[in-house]
Amino acid sequence: MKQWLLVLCTALVVSGCADNTAGLRVDGSTQNVIFGDNVLGSRLVIDDIATTQVDGHARGVVRITSHYTGDQHIQYRFYWYNDEGLEVNAKLTPWRKAIVRGYESIALSEVSVNPNGTQYRVQIRELAQ
Repeated sequence: MKQWLLVLCTALVVSGCADNTAGLRVDGSTQNVIFGDNVLGSRLVIDDIATTQVDGHARGVVRITSHYTGDQHIQYRFYWYNDEGLEVNAKLTPWRKAIVRGYESIALSEVSVNPNGTQYRVQIRELAQ
């Protein structure tokens, strides 16, 4: 019994030390960019962070540019918040895939399903291959 408890505790400690799955986090309202992955952060640059309106819903747009010669296979996900900072989408959208070619610029965008979604955060991570 003590061995199982020790194994369980060890597993919890190891999982608590796991790396953050998001390499970059972009906050649309404050326009803060947080780098959780130094390699990905040195290869991708956030050029522009914008919010527009589409049929009464907010659309978040993040333009990124590769500063790397090779292809960057990434995943990204938007999180939507209301004016008070509370998350409005009850169900998370799946991670979306994108490829940023060498020195290419692309735009990542999403329209909030909930009309109360006015602010957003985007997480970007490297796609494990």
